[in-house]
Amino acid sequence: MAEQKRDYYEVLGISRDASEDAIKKAYRKLAKVNHPDLNPGDTAAEARFKEINEAYEILSDSSKKARYDQYGHAGVDPNFGAGGYGGADGFDFGDLGDIFGSFFGGSGFGSQRRTNPNAPQRGESIRQSVAITFEEAAFGCEKAVTVDRYEVCETCKGSGCEPGTTPEICPDCHGTGTVQVRKQTPLGVFASTGPCSRCGGKGRIIHQPCKDCYGTGMIRRRHTIETKIPAGIDDGQTISIRGQGHAGRNGGPSGDLLITITVKPHDLFRREGNSVLCEAPITFVQAVLGAELEIPTIDGKVKYTLPEGTQTGTTFRLKGKGIPTLNGRGRGDQYVTVYIETPRNLNKAQKEVLMKFAETVGDNNYEDRKKFFKKFKK
Repeated sequence: MAEQKRDYYEVLGISRDASEDAIKKAYRKLAKVNHPDLNPGDTAAEARFKEINEAYEILSDSSKKARYDQYGHAGVDPNFGAGGYGGADGFDFGDLGDIFGSFFGGSGFGSQRRTNPNAPQRGESIRQSVAITFEEAAFGCEKAVTVDRYEVCETCKGSGCEPGTTPEICPDCHGTGTVQVRKQTPLGVFASTGPCSRCGGKGRIIHQPCKDCYGTGMIRRRHTIETKIPAGIDDGQTISIRGQGHAGRNGGPSGDLLITITVKPHDLFRREGNSVLCEAPITFVQAVLGAELEIPTIDGKVKYTLPEGTQTGTTFRLKGKGIPTLNGRGRGDQYVTVYIETPRNLNKAQKEVLMKFAETVGDNNYEDRKKFFKKFKK
């Protein structure tokens, strides 16, 4: 019995008319919440994460989404139902455009040439998500990525036939997978082209299916792939690992593994391009008299000399302490914005000292304050 699957739109919590951007936003939100790295030991979250990735892999691909919208899981899952790898009843959904295009005689009216069902076909790519820390994104890292992918059946070598047997070329379509039917209408004779009902559009008939892959020529296996994440990668960016997707058919090349990066939020730092931003509290005395500060960076703490009379909201730059350039040379800078933290819960003696200080200073040392009230009087 085929595995029961939830509707992909239901998995992502979106409507069937959701835009590409809405699909991507829903995926990123759910993938971040259910990512195994953020839910260690939670098997339910891991299962949801796989389900979310599978749904996004289909709905983010326009051709797969079209097949799913019309035929459901049978149109995109080679092991769903009795249809085999090509879809329900062996039908090749990817050729629908050619079939309808050739409705009026197979030439003109925008018809296209049908792909040989036995020609080499490239495998589908796999989409996966990986969560990394802020520092890992900055300096690069290696991550083990686990994927479930279709591979050529080792028993039948992808033929779908039991070892020692060979498929028969379909006598009705002669291996093309399509047949043409002519119909007499009041407007004349029209020819329609459709999948061969005898072979299901495959061009071949397998009399003795392989017992391991049930005639599909493909087997699903789990693999763990060590992946190098480059330094400087940002949240939402995708890296491609060539040839690590689903296997191709009829000797075609494998698809790619597409890994979308999710960067976990940092307690201190934010990122804008290759710049690192942070805020640092300073005391009133440090702001007035200046001080030597220890500022945290992604490389560790560095010393910075704060000048006298620093105002709250002042931003200074630490050159070369930002994010490395992705696949290039150099680094961005770190920008630190300071703000004066007002002391709380002062005792009587401390308040008296401050009052005496305020009396001796007066308004002459507060230029912005004088300008403000001067404008107010106008």
